[in-house]
Amino acid sequence: MRLSAHDEHGMRLLLRIARGEPGTCMTTALLAEREGMSMSLAGKVLRLLRDGGFVDSTRGNCGGYVLTRPAHQINVGHVLAALGGRLFDDGCCEEHTAGEELCTSSVDCSVRSLWQVVQFELDGLLGGLALSDLIGATPGRSLVLGSRAASSPTDR
Repeated sequence: MRLSAHDEHGMRLLLRIARGEPGTCMTTALLAEREGMSMSLAGKVLRLLRDGGFVDSTRGNCGGYVLTRPAHQINVGHVLAALGGRLFDDGCCEEHTAGEELCTSSVDCSVRSLWQVVQFELDGLLGGLALSDLIGATPGRSLVLGSRAASSPTDR
């Protein structure tokens, strides 16, 4: 997964929708205003979230965005993968061959091993985290994930 501005904006928009009243649609304009982003950017990111199956949209006077399922059923790892992709995927070796047809280091590539381990750890951490876990998190408070604890910078 590549953590980008889209990832940040997407998570913020999704959390804003999740914190809303159940069954209440939130418009693009309202979401953009509350999150301090342009309507164009909010619309683009909301389309990614809709295409990923995390939000539904309705048109009309009472239209807007709602979650497709309860926040405890929305996996943060899946959201981030839909927004920006994975940090490492097996296609990376075909893409970065240093001008050769095949990567000369593909058999004993320690860089690939590093990215595989990092991706495995990210998948494990983010795969165990639901959107509802983030809703209750407050700045300066630790977010406990199973046997792991992720602390905020102020906790260190």
